Amino acid sequence: MICDKKIKRLDYIRSFVYENLFTAENSLKKHQAWSQLSRVTSFASMLAMRRGQDPEIAAIAGLLHSYYFVKTGVKTFPGHNSADAVRPILRSSELFTDKEMTIILRSIFYQDDRQRSHGPYEEILKDAILLQMYFHNTDGHVPTTDIHRLQNVLRELGMPEETVKALATANHIDAKLINSHREDRRSMLADYAETLAKKNIIGVPENEDYREICKYWPDADIYKVLESNWCAAFVYHCCMRVGLLLPIRYPNHMYRLAGVGALLDWAKLPETRFFYDVNQEEFDPARGDIVIFEKLLTDHSHDHIGIVLACDDHQIMVAEGNVDNENYSGVLYRDRGHCILGYIRIGDNYQYQFNGEYIPIP
Repeated sequence: MICDKKIKRLDYIRSFVYENLFTAENSLKKHQAWSQLSRVTSFASMLAMRRGQDPEIAAIAGLLHSYYFVKTGVKTFPGHNSADAVRPILRSSELFTDKEMTIILRSIFYQDDRQRSHGPYEEILKDAILLQMYFHNTDGHVPTTDIHRLQNVLRELGMPEETVKALATANHIDAKLINSHREDRRSMLADYAETLAKKNIIGVPENEDYREICKYWPDADIYKVLESNWCAAFVYHCCMRVGLLLPIRYPNHMYRLAGVGALLDWAKLPETRFFYDVNQEEFDPARGDIVIFEKLLTDHSHDHIGIVLACDDHQIMVAEGNVDNENYSGVLYRDRGHCILGYIRIGDNYQYQFNGEYIPIP
């Protein structure tokens, strides 16, 4: 089947991207986004041909590299989130081998990691994005950290590289890191969660606040998937809104962070260690912690989650989405000694960073 359809793969992906991404009413925005994708695709195909790689695979990675941002408008972790968002699309198309899907997904995943070297297709996409940025961005901005890479690519293509230095000197703009020392982000998390939960959001697509909670998950059936099951998506949304930025899935893990289990797994990672068992000595829950319940509403482990607003010896006040699986948000008191697995306390200085080897989930 793959051999019979191979010649049509690029056309299929191109049509899919255009039909599924570019639905914005703003025709200028639509045109600009499509032009940007097309330019990256062309540069990727050209570089692949020059470097003895498959131009079709490189072009497909170029077409899909910013899928998540164009689909959701969310700018954080474009490579990590786009790779996760397009994985089911590539698989359901039945047009690619597992090896080809891995090449495409890894290229997309590592697109922003331009300070390290990866495989040939990852490097092709990084360079294609950089060429698009250099030749077509209206502000002419290229981060100074990319100057050496851009010079190498221009030299490879037999083009003058001197203008790169002038461009860097003229703009002298470096990408700024997000301030990792945000003051008391847990307090900010609780404030935002309390305000949002008190709006008594109903978990239906017609509700604007609910659409905002679901927007991070670009699947066509997301409202059905999260129906009466959006307590973790509520927590994720609150975290994102106060600067506790996370990808939609921690790399190489089975589930997305719209689920309680995935948030629990993330909090237990060696690089986070944010989870505290309910029986752990010398830990007192406080405002801004995240509480994970154990068999509170079902017979399943870690079946509910919320954000702590207040706590005493007997009760905790919690902001929740999908209260009691009844499909609405609210603020309520829960028994501190009943069905609680533990708490997540996110460090104020935490910044998501993944330095491992990305292995796409089959």
